[in-house]
Amino acid sequence: MSDGGSVIAMPEIARRAGVGQATLYRHFPDRSALAAAVVAHHLQRLETFAASDACRPAVFRELLREVLHNLVAMRPLVLLARRFDPGARDRYQKRLLAAFCEPLRRAQSQGYVRSDVTPADLLLLLAMVQGVAESTEDLAAADRSIDLVLDGVFNDLT
Repeated sequence: MSDGGSVIAMPEIARRAGVGQATLYRHFPDRSALAAAVVAHHLQRLETFAASDACRPAVFRELLREVLHNLVAMRPLVLLARRFDPGARDRYQKRLLAAFCEPLRRAQSQGYVRSDVTPADLLLLLAMVQGVAESTEDLAAADRSIDLVLDGVFNDLT
């Protein structure tokens, strides 16, 4: 949907996916439908990992870092998602928070995450990093903002 910040046309998406334009448009009638499918796919992956045994408290920081990094790397997708109808945005947001609830609780119980952090605070983290990502083209600065945000959430266990 984007390539280094520039929007890719639907015919180019079809070409890169190795399908015909008609096939792409049959499944995704417009860019918004394609964006919704991509968001749903990423949420499903997050939900699956968050529910797995691999999502131990010690890896919660990396999980959250990856989600925040994807927010930066997929800026055009995020901008498209902002234009979803409010009901769809709310459903995706609830799924995101629900996926993080248990891993956050486990990380807090093991002392990795500050005890006063709530799942809703994760939305604040997303908004802060998104604000930085939208205000600069400097990916290193956006990455630095992720580290700074995470340092405020996680306890130093060294």
